[in-house]
Amino acid sequence: MNQVMDNIRLTQFSHGAGCGCKISPKVLDEILQNRNPMVNPRLLVGNDTKDDAAVYDLGGGRGLISTTDFFMPIVDDPYHFGRIAAANAISDVYAMGGKPIMALAVLGWPVQKLLSSIARTVIEGGTARCAEAGIPLAGGHSIDSPEPLFGLSVNGLVELKNLKRNNTAQGGDLLFLTKPIGLGIFSTALKKGVLKEEHYSDLIDLLGRLNKIGEQLGPIEAVTAMTDVTGFGLLGHLIEIAEGSGLSAEIDYASIPKLKGLEFYVQERIATGAATRNWSSYGDKVRFEKSINVTEAISILPDPQTNGGLLFTVTKSRLDEVQALLRENGISDQPIGKMVNRKEKIVFVK
Repeated sequence: MNQVMDNIRLTQFSHGAGCGCKISPKVLDEILQNRNPMVNPRLLVGNDTKDDAAVYDLGGGRGLISTTDFFMPIVDDPYHFGRIAAANAISDVYAMGGKPIMALAVLGWPVQKLLSSIARTVIEGGTARCAEAGIPLAGGHSIDSPEPLFGLSVNGLVELKNLKRNNTAQGGDLLFLTKPIGLGIFSTALKKGVLKEEHYSDLIDLLGRLNKIGEQLGPIEAVTAMTDVTGFGLLGHLIEIAEGSGLSAEIDYASIPKLKGLEFYVQERIATGAATRNWSSYGDKVRFEKSINVTEAISILPDPQTNGGLLFTVTKSRLDEVQALLRENGISDQPIGKMVNRKEKIVFVK
């Protein structure tokens, strides 16, 4: 057995990192285009839509939310890798306005290359993040795989009247985002060994931060649609909201929260391959105003986010409750754009 003992850099054992491992939107559409969804009157959200999780009607006005998410290492520290992967998987339940109740682990490990004790540390990180969410990591499944991977299958509950979808926005709604973007670029800089020390703590904090506010946003009727920003980047997930709702979106580029120091890495041409694949998949649906630095924007807006923030729409006439909740949670209460009637493009960046 030739297991690696010292100076472990988990990211060097995987060809992709975090949600940057996701298949591009265009290829995924090709894979799924001939699917035949099972007809079941109690399956309220299934694989015939592009939502964050499946939802099954339990009766009595309650629904079961079920989701799975896993990926290869986005950071080198095994404990943080576990925390981040767990937070990312749990996020899908929060994105539906639900409350997580239980998780199962999904572990792939190259047992001939990496010590089993490292895998144990990964699981410890995942268990700790589940505990913060108030749920048990109750079991799971593992395989011997060429590259390390970890994630969770997560179940949650939701009052069906509070269920949030990604295709129910309304014209005139304002757009909000709960985390800054640029996580893919920072993660790539880390893998290349050029991430500045002062930016590392911000990266680790955001990657592992739970999107608990989704559970609080669920009961607010004025929140009309919600999703989390992950592998398809801000633009990709916004396009899903807009297309699913039969609308277009206008976003204010300057108002979009971005990681401090992001411009430096963009100027250094630090970027993910997934961002390029994302842009190739949906770039024809986007229009930029002349004032926008397009080269910079197409490096940042399609950037894959791992456990990114919640992107949601709010009825314009009922903002006070939502903005107060955002402020209470230390999140910017400033909208980044709005939903408008369908135009010739899906997203307009101003």
